[in-house]
Amino acid sequence: MRAQVIVLAGPSGAGKSRLAERTGLPVLRLDDFYKDGSDPTLPRLTSGANAGIVDWDDPRSWLPDDALAVLEQLCRDGAAKVPIYELSQDGRCGWQELSLGEARHFVAEGIFAQDIVAACRERGLLAAAYCVRQPALITFWRRLVRDLREHRKPPLVLLRRGVVLMRDQRRVVADAVAKGCLPASPEQAHRAIEGLIAQPTPSR
Repeated sequence: MRAQVIVLAGPSGAGKSRLAERTGLPVLRLDDFYKDGSDPTLPRLTSGANAGIVDWDDPRSWLPDDALAVLEQLCRDGAAKVPIYELSQDGRCGWQELSLGEARHFVAEGIFAQDIVAACRERGLLAAAYCVRQPALITFWRRLVRDLREHRKPPLVLLRRGVVLMRDQRRVVADAVAKGCLPASPEQAHRAIEGLIAQPTPSR
């Protein structure tokens, strides 16, 4: 393998995307592997004020095998064609080429990232995996501001969803840790990643 992946998992709004950008490494957005909104296999909420709408926080709403195939191609070849997903439209709107250039590492981040950690480790693709976490109220506010700014869903839906996710944050973090991620604040994870990518290339 010419490269390895650094996986960033964690609750929506915890700062995964911002951290990924700060590393300066190429980034694979795992949320671009959501199913299209017309897919009949999408899970739906069965209770609460948002009952009946698609549950985008259920791992059954994305395509882990597709994400893993692209991730493995990046590790092997250093480039891959990746989808562009528009959350406000619930679907893919195109494709783009992601190239690692000379980078020996790249970041894969998304709310379901923990679900591919074991497979990445088994295949020798994994450099490190972190669950990015912050206090639940901060995560709630950051997520709400971002989602409103990007018009991802109607405001009332976003507010109700945000309250549910805030209450569920502890379970999300525990799940990521159980699946092989190291819990860390954005700053802790950033320092660890800087140390990782600063290590010299192993001699062959």
